[in-house]
Amino acid sequence: MQLLTLPAGTMCALVGPPGCGKSTFAARHPASWRICLDLYRLAATDSEADQTATPVAAEIQNLLLDARLARNLRTILDSTNVMAHVRARLLARARYWQRPTAAVLFDVPLTTVETQNASRDRVVPPHVVRELHELTPTREQLLTEGFGTVYLASELATAGAGP
Repeated sequence: MQLLTLPAGTMCALVGPPGCGKSTFAARHPASWRICLDLYRLAATDSEADQTATPVAAEIQNLLLDARLARNLRTILDSTNVMAHVRARLLARARYWQRPTAAVLFDVPLTTVETQNASRDRVVPPHVVRELHELTPTREQLLTEGFGTVYLASELATAGAGP
């Protein structure tokens, strides 16, 4: 899959359900760019899956995001970001710091997501995966919300494929 070339200071939100490949994609970029809610839930509770830690994890995410945006550093937000109110808060932070925004929309078919989720170390309940897949926005929705650039993961995969 093709790596992103992001302008300095860009906040890039990965958008898609669990098991669609967001963390694998983020891991191909410099580690310092990645802000990951799962890691902060793990730090707070010893479990990436403990959703009760999400408010604390989101506070950590926001502190780090502000620190990076204030310094004009590229940032990749590795979490589902499928809910509009979550994306709105992220976009507001980028606007506050006057930084460019991008999103990578993981337009992965549900059957592929379900298969990948089932093979993960931490399997998300199938009904949650289906619900979050249904909530995944379209490219047009993300552009309307205010993302400056929206990449489709399917296009990045094709562009990065070798002969």
